Amino acid sequence: MIIGKQSIQFDRAPYILEASSVVGKKEGEGPLGKLFDRVEQDPMLGKDTWEEAESELQKIAAEGVLKKSGLTKADIRYILAGDLLEQMTATSFGLMDLEIPLFGLYGACSTMGEALSLGSMLISGGYGEYIMTVASSHYAGAEKQFRFPLDYGNQRPLAASWTVTGSGAIILSMKKGRARITGITTGKIVDFGMKDSMNMGACMAPAACDTIYQNFMDFNRQAEDYDKIVTGDLGYVGHDILIHLMKEKGFDISKQHMDCGMLIFDQETQDTHAGGSGCGCAAVTLCAHLLRQIEKGAWKRILYIPTGALLSKVSFNEGRTVPGIAHAVVIEHVS
Repeated sequence: MIIGKQSIQFDRAPYILEASSVVGKKEGEGPLGKLFDRVEQDPMLGKDTWEEAESELQKIAAEGVLKKSGLTKADIRYILAGDLLEQMTATSFGLMDLEIPLFGLYGACSTMGEALSLGSMLISGGYGEYIMTVASSHYAGAEKQFRFPLDYGNQRPLAASWTVTGSGAIILSMKKGRARITGITTGKIVDFGMKDSMNMGACMAPAACDTIYQNFMDFNRQAEDYDKIVTGDLGYVGHDILIHLMKEKGFDISKQHMDCGMLIFDQETQDTHAGGSGCGCAAVTLCAHLLRQIEKGAWKRILYIPTGALLSKVSFNEGRTVPGIAHAVVIEHVS
């Protein structure tokens, strides 16, 4: 059922049947390290390039969620997946051998939110029995494409975030599972004129604010109606900006707000500055940590909002701004 300006409330709410996560060594050493299904000690994953390594992350996550669910690749109707690389090469090469019909998505770091939104619409509409969603990122691949190759040895400003090396995969179904997606709020592109590609939190916070506010309006809810409001990649800088922007709109979400980029690394000991980011950040944190809290009933309802910065190296080098987008997914406990 369409509600409000940008939202859908599902009459047939799909379930999250199972989830899988794989991360790199640094992520495995962080606060959530013991929760991930697999921690890879080799950042190259035995491959020749960073890009091939990221493809391998997606393959591991996809095969992992199939194994955990007891399904085969023939059971999956569609995969909805994406990454940060040009032309989504990590997705194309990583999932090619599964031979499952695929929709490639690009929402930057918001990709898992976009995939869950579209996947839920497909399941609820009866267009597939099982849908898989996948998102990934790799620290070295992202640095190479968007900033500086690692060999350059450049200094990172304190506002910079650390792209997560990891991939998360989820299977959606109408078969009763770990949690249920009861609604979505699709984000708009929001541009506050930021041009600093090393400050992703500031670039994405306005989009997160816009989507959260619209979710409150469309569903007629307050911050207190959610146990947690979890953004994807704002980090410490973006967190502060988001709280301020939401207060300007009349909502104090400071008690409910969490950010995946603040959860996945230890700011004091891991030298990640503003926190984590990347498609893999929100994806693996959801799969490994957030869903566990929902499944055991510690949280009854959360608003999950991965956030993306919509830039490319071409747009940045041409002096363009860095717009943001955020997609919200309402996830609830299954009793």
